[in-house]
Amino acid sequence: MAELYTYAVARIRALEVALFTSSTIEQLMGCKTEEQALQFLTEKGWGDADTPLNADAILTREREKIWETMNELGVDMSIFDVLSYPNLFHNLKAAVKEVCIKGEHQAAFYTDCAIKREEMLRIVREKDFSKLPEHMQLAAKDAYETLLHTKDGQRCDIIIDRATLDAIYEAGQASKEEIIRDYAEETVAVTDIKIAVRSQKTGKPLEFMKMALAECKSMDVNHLAHAALSGMDAICEYLTSIGYGGAAEALQESASAFERWCDNRMIETIRPQKYNAFTVGPLVAYVIARENEIKTVRIVLTGIQNDMPEEVIRERVREMYV
Repeated sequence: MAELYTYAVARIRALEVALFTSSTIEQLMGCKTEEQALQFLTEKGWGDADTPLNADAILTREREKIWETMNELGVDMSIFDVLSYPNLFHNLKAAVKEVCIKGEHQAAFYTDCAIKREEMLRIVREKDFSKLPEHMQLAAKDAYETLLHTKDGQRCDIIIDRATLDAIYEAGQASKEEIIRDYAEETVAVTDIKIAVRSQKTGKPLEFMKMALAECKSMDVNHLAHAALSGMDAICEYLTSIGYGGAAEALQESASAFERWCDNRMIETIRPQKYNAFTVGPLVAYVIARENEIKTVRIVLTGIQNDMPEEVIRERVREMYV
């Protein structure tokens, strides 16, 4: 297995050379029109020869390339399962809403999931929840029954979102791979912070936060919830006390700065994997880095499309892996 990872990591090291740097993103931001920006991307190898000069088409193709590359490496693809949980649970949420609320919501489904739209709809419609992975079954049943009988969409969302976090954290705890454990810890911790911040801004009660916040080692969610009840200053004070001072500083700066910090925190977490040659770490890090890169390019393209000032776009730009 070590030999397999050595080969795979060597291939990833070669591919990392093509990852966008901060300088590349600056060049993209310098494009005056969307057409210029898309042309810049194609010159950098984004999309394929037959990919339309269209933002969605190019970004979709780049996401497809990530998984084509991982498949070509011949590694056990199950190591990436935890990265797919947010999209898979999102599809469950979309299916529950489509079944319980009249009208189709096809655009709300992710297509690159182990359980496709039609199968997810069948499972929910027939209440065949045993066909779902074990960590989804109870949440699926609870969310379905809740939405069907109460029409409370927000409560349905909370049930599934909390189950997503619990599944990610459980996978991290069970993994022998350091990067999976770190990914799970940071994902849950950062999401908990986001929940607390949104709850404070919208005046959510303690009961709501106890349902939504997921346990993790990085923080005491009960303390975080009570801080949210006290106000944003209390949240920032608590975050600083447990080593998340960067989040507190970003919150005091702006909403955009906070969202940027959330994504940058993950890049900081995975960056040490660049120096690891004998485990799956660099492969998982590459996937996360490419997703971050695509997200950042989308932010820049959206800014250009909407004629946003360059300084506004720059405030939203994420930190690059290389």
